[in-house]
Amino acid sequence: MLEKFKVKTFGCQMNVYDSQKISEIFFDLGYKNTFIDQEADFYVINTCHIRNKAKEKLYSELGKIYKIKKNRNKKNRNTIVIVAGCVAQAEGEEIFKRAPFVDIVVGSQSYQKLPHLIKKIKNKIKNKKFVELDFEPKSKFDHLPKNKYIHEVSSYLTIQEGCNKFCKFCVVPYTRGPEYSRSVKEILNEAELLVNNGTKEIILLGQNVNAYHGQDLNNKECNLGKLIYILAKIKGLKRIRYMTAHPKDMHDDLYKAHKNVEKLMPFLHLPIQSGSNKILKAMNRNYSVEEYLKIINKVKEFRKDIVFSSDFIVGYPGETKEDFQKTLDLIDKVKYVQSFSFIYSPRPGTTAYNLKDNLKESEKKRRLSVLQNKLRFYQENFNKNFVKKSLNVLFSNSINEKNYQSLGYSQYMQLVRINNKKDMQGKIEDIKIKKSFYKSLEAVSLN
Repeated sequence: MLEKFKVKTFGCQMNVYDSQKISEIFFDLGYKNTFIDQEADFYVINTCHIRNKAKEKLYSELGKIYKIKKNRNKKNRNTIVIVAGCVAQAEGEEIFKRAPFVDIVVGSQSYQKLPHLIKKIKNKIKNKKFVELDFEPKSKFDHLPKNKYIHEVSSYLTIQEGCNKFCKFCVVPYTRGPEYSRSVKEILNEAELLVNNGTKEIILLGQNVNAYHGQDLNNKECNLGKLIYILAKIKGLKRIRYMTAHPKDMHDDLYKAHKNVEKLMPFLHLPIQSGSNKILKAMNRNYSVEEYLKIINKVKEFRKDIVFSSDFIVGYPGETKEDFQKTLDLIDKVKYVQSFSFIYSPRPGTTAYNLKDNLKESEKKRRLSVLQNKLRFYQENFNKNFVKKSLNVLFSNSINEKNYQSLGYSQYMQLVRINNKKDMQGKIEDIKIKKSFYKSLEAVSLN
């Protein structure tokens, strides 16, 4: 009987991509995937370290796995527990102290070493724990499986990792390392493999994706804008997106790509974090609100129908009522159609960790509620505008085989549902919208 593995993912889209690669490592080694915890001979938790809750989730999950591991041991069935990702990178051997039943700790830049580590574990080296935390992004990509076992209509593709920005609140430079860009050839090969396996849309990923500066096919430096032109030539690829962009790394080739590349979707996730210049300076974001708005307006000049989403941090140390109001004013100017917003979470190791914070938790929660209500207003209004109009939708999956409900995303990244008598998976259709909701739309059946 084939041994089984399960990978559970916490965190961002890059973690989702990494988890797929970890799964493909196991497939390459001849293991079978399972969604049932009790069946897993190998249980991998791929972790996030951006917010404190993500770290708490890891140890909560490990508590559940410990009970499963004990019950399986009673039946002479071993469970190898692996902690991967950013918490693994940050915590290292501390994880063994809090959860001594964990067998392997592997950082976000070292999971390509899993075959070697698994072989060591299989050789039954008693009471031996393994930890790998080296920063080797090039080595990582060089040693990942070249076969594609996971087939998706919309696929992530990491082109850039790490960060050199050192925002004072952020752990990414410490958990993902300095900026590294993959070569165009490597990206192109992976993109073509994805498309040959059924992918219609590729979402290019990076901690600062528009800081991409990989080597092109002529051994010259290539930026994200130029890379998009190259990828757009792939036959069968219908859509291109990218995230997460940093305002400091927007450039002319990228603006022009938004105008000239039809496959590049009119949706841009561009984090601002705060609408106050004082807070942006305190965060070390290295741009002003005025500069950010100039970028927004310039992108609009090149692509008239483009829409924006963003990230917001509420309650950063030193934030006053006036600073918070400036964030609300910015939202009124840009009218974001989607967003991610959180109360500031101090992370050990960052320069903001020891900053004085005189704001009460109740006031932080109040501000977050006010901000989210305003963001919700603009998102709902945007969705309402499409009732009785058509949107171009790529359907990525279907549920309920007897009476199909298909799910997909519009060009503006809106979730669209349609109840249909046929499976819509993989199809791109202009669909008329009949109902709108806060986070989704319902389309008119085609039958």
